[in-house]
Amino acid sequence: MNVPSAIRLIGAVCFLALLPVPSRALTPAQVFDKVKDAVVVVKTLDAQGKVRGQGSGVLLSSGRVATNCHVVEGGVSYRVGRGERLVSATLYVEDSDKDICLLDAKGIEGKPAQLGKAADLKVGDPVYAVGAPKGLELSLSDGIVAQLRGTPSPLIQTTAAISPGSSGGGLFDKEGRLVGLTTFYLEGGQSLNFAMPAEWIDEVKPDRKPAAEGHSQTEWVKRALALVKMKDRQGLLEWCLKWTKSEPENAGAWCSLGVAYGYLKQYNDAVEAYRQAIRINPEYALAWHDLGVAYGYLKQYNDAVEAYRQAIRINPEYALAWHDLGVAYYKLNRYNDAIEAYRQAETAQSR
Repeated sequence: MNVPSAIRLIGAVCFLALLPVPSRALTPAQVFDKVKDAVVVVKTLDAQGKVRGQGSGVLLSSGRVATNCHVVEGGVSYRVGRGERLVSATLYVEDSDKDICLLDAKGIEGKPAQLGKAADLKVGDPVYAVGAPKGLELSLSDGIVAQLRGTPSPLIQTTAAISPGSSGGGLFDKEGRLVGLTTFYLEGGQSLNFAMPAEWIDEVKPDRKPAAEGHSQTEWVKRALALVKMKDRQGLLEWCLKWTKSEPENAGAWCSLGVAYGYLKQYNDAVEAYRQAIRINPEYALAWHDLGVAYGYLKQYNDAVEAYRQAIRINPEYALAWHDLGVAYYKLNRYNDAIEAYRQAETAQSR
């Protein structure tokens, strides 16, 4: 090899070394092995030192343990840890609006969780819930992100099962980063398991003021989903109207109001509600998609196409948006475009 060729080869190798290394998804077993020392049991004790409740928690880099406030509610003292190695803990700060409490646990052993972001997730991404159901050994359940509700840091709806006693445990992404705290599930509902975004943990401050209206962010969502499950459409509308009045800059509240109007076939009102959600957060893929659905019912298919394409711009792997885009194209007699959209839907679904 001559000298110029060798120099070019060295230059190429150096250039490649500077390129970002693509992240590799871990297997479920690897995720569990990475995070198991960060997930702990949380026991809530009464004045006599008896256990009155228990759940799960996640060890943070600060040395504190994050869990749900409903796990530690009514407790006089707390113990956290794994197996027989439990240490005493005290309540450092609580934010009942977000349902996140932080515990001080001096001497706790473990490896803190690596924080990720719920905002970086997309529908269809694999996630893993790790907790200690009923105080037993840690368990892992895997699933995908079924939906992201609210912005900018969304509540995560997942197919990963959340068992009783796992509340306050961790929801981890494919690289083992903490993206949420598992919080609740709706019985009898498919894929109705939820986790609060990890970003909320940093927002929990000792001097935070309580919510003025007395409803936490999770309570608004839980009630809305329960009304959907019960098919109480008028009740859902009334609840969402109250929600948007209480939190007028909450994009998730407006998107939920759009759903309520849609159930009642008030599609023009639904369009206005989705438009409000998008005004608050133009990158809200779910709101763009549902706006397209409302336009479809109004037979405004060109507007529907634009809405679906916005949803796909934000999330190119949004299989349902690709499918519904195909339907809109079909209604416009744009059959080649419809075929391509359906192919994209199949590709996204298979990933």
